[in-house]
Amino acid sequence: MVASVEPVLDPKAAAVLQAAQARFLERNPTSLQIHQDASRSMPGGNTRSVLHTAPFPVSMARGHGYQVFSEDGHTYTDFVGEFTAALYGHSHPTLLAAITTTLQQTGLNLGAQTRAEAAFAQRICTRFGLARLRFCNSGTEANLHALGAARAFTKRRRVVVFRGGYHGGVLSFAHGVAANNVDVDDWVVAPYNDAAGARKVILDEAERGKGVAAVLVEAMQGAGGCIPATKAFLLAVRAAAREVGAVFVLDEVMTSRMGRRGLQGAVDGLDPDLTTFGKWLGGGLAFGAFGGREDVMAVFDPTKEGALAQSGTFNNNSLAMRAGLVGMTEVFTEEVADEFKGVGEAFLRKLRDVTVGTKATFTGVGTVISLHITDAGVRDIVRIDEVEERDDLKDIFWMEMMEEGFWITRRGMIALILGTPKSELDRFVECVKAFLERHKDLMVL
Repeated sequence: MVASVEPVLDPKAAAVLQAAQARFLERNPTSLQIHQDASRSMPGGNTRSVLHTAPFPVSMARGHGYQVFSEDGHTYTDFVGEFTAALYGHSHPTLLAAITTTLQQTGLNLGAQTRAEAAFAQRICTRFGLARLRFCNSGTEANLHALGAARAFTKRRRVVVFRGGYHGGVLSFAHGVAANNVDVDDWVVAPYNDAAGARKVILDEAERGKGVAAVLVEAMQGAGGCIPATKAFLLAVRAAAREVGAVFVLDEVMTSRMGRRGLQGAVDGLDPDLTTFGKWLGGGLAFGAFGGREDVMAVFDPTKEGALAQSGTFNNNSLAMRAGLVGMTEVFTEEVADEFKGVGEAFLRKLRDVTVGTKATFTGVGTVISLHITDAGVRDIVRIDEVEERDDLKDIFWMEMMEEGFWITRRGMIALILGTPKSELDRFVECVKAFLERHKDLMVL
């Protein structure tokens, strides 16, 4: 998702990387064997692209609480957090009890509506200020169905999105429109965090005659490097969408965990027409949802003639409905959400402090953040496509943090898990500081 440069001009970095890779190979022989076995039945040994890493991916055996344990016998503090979905950690006792009870007393899927789905839907609507809501199975599906609603409601096709954005496996806009995106001819890509530029794109597209069905944006680009949107940008996009009669869709698949009402709760007057959800809200199970204005969501009302069909065998599966509801009401309450966001903000401040004067910085909001390393030492990144990342230095960081017992994504994204001890957060800050000192000839400006 992030622009990068290959390590071809820095022999010092190449030597350090080569040494780190040698240690990586020595530490993870079982993972190598698992990868080789997987490659016999899956292309490249992979079925989830984001998990592929060179020289091969590390395989995990199990997780417990805030930790994961590799097949090679290493214990890690989990900072991957299943890319924000593992907010509750691994086998949280409250959720484990809810899932076990549901399996024993309710069953998996009943092929019918249940009391649980109505209760869960009402809780989400109340918490996020939605008039109506529908469930699905992932954030990708949530965004696809939200756009389907917008197109049916407006009777238009074109959708304005933003460079660097990611809204699911077939809705990726890191460097324009990805080759495997759906509806490849219906996207209009605008600049992120550029209020005037975004407004111009939206209005120009509306004037071309085809009109704009929807404007889809993240309040923080997650896969695109954890780049927060400015309030001015979001409000300008909202105003332009309203001006041209487009449906304003806010993707909170990753960010709905940031405070009691997600990131939209931090921007007065944002008031999206539709919001999309996923990740943590299913209590760790596959989950998606979308909702908002009653008139827009009414396009799915099966009591009305000509309604859109939005089916899915597992949309209202018993486990996700119960685990999601219990998670929201008994574990990640509104008060806990606000408190946890504060924990993340304090952590981010410390990381930014120790990286001053170096090529490294951290961006993000609350408990979802990302490392960036640039030769220019850019501190405040507003558009990820305008910076070039040093992937060689990020690879060194990734491997050395694993040696310190931290499991983070190779690209540098961190999603904190509830219950991670403060001592581990502080230890990570110290490990970052030590990394910068150890490699000051590579990292100091």
